[in-house]
Amino acid sequence: MKYRNEWLLLEADDMADEMEHRQPTEEFLFYEAVVSGDVETVRKNCEQKRFLDKEGVGVLSKDPVTNLKYHFVITTAMITRLCRQRGMELEQAFRMSDFYIQSLDDMQTLQEIGRLHDEMVLDYTEKMRRISRRDTGSRHISACREYIYTHIKERMTIEEIAEQIGVSPGYLSRLFKKETGASVSDYIRAQKIEMAKNMLRYSDCAMVDIANRLSFASQSHFIQQFREQTGMTPKKYRDLNYMVHWDIDEGSNGDDTHNR
Repeated sequence: MKYRNEWLLLEADDMADEMEHRQPTEEFLFYEAVVSGDVETVRKNCEQKRFLDKEGVGVLSKDPVTNLKYHFVITTAMITRLCRQRGMELEQAFRMSDFYIQSLDDMQTLQEIGRLHDEMVLDYTEKMRRISRRDTGSRHISACREYIYTHIKERMTIEEIAEQIGVSPGYLSRLFKKETGASVSDYIRAQKIEMAKNMLRYSDCAMVDIANRLSFASQSHFIQQFREQTGMTPKKYRDLNYMVHWDIDEGSNGDDTHNR
């Protein structure tokens, strides 16, 4: 009752009317740009530093840094749920959300939070751009992708996946190839390499540890598969991309190694 009474007094105070909140249309258009994979629009929003603009934004804390962190959490939560509704795998959407929100802990300046926000929204947008380019109409294929993402660190067979989603291996194989243009095994391999890219980019894990974590047969097998997928060795990839973040001042060139 204490806080309810305080709100009732504030609501009646003339001071409460002095600041009008930003029109929701702008916010919804931004979210729509993210979930539709419109990288150009989202990049422009980042360049304009709209997230750091205080005009029309509610005050959630008297401390500016804490206030911006609260707004970051709200934005991330909204984007996560909207992306999930538009086809992003459940586990991927929420693991991304957890990662970016946890990254706020050690940040002490508005500029740091602003840069993290830009990286987060561009990361979601780029992933949604790729999702929008593929056919996600089949619930069986969506379930298959979901299972693969959730178990990406394990060794998987098409028989195991088919059993989990309630179809025959032959049917799943044909359907997956028809809808994605790739075999299930090729898709699993590509997803493991994407996970390996992130580990090479954002961690100090040794090659052998990455190979083991992602259940490759051996370190040499991991290096071979990585080279086939990317055209370079894992070491070369790390040398080029270690801790490289989004550069919002440069246009997208379509190469994922430069977009994050």
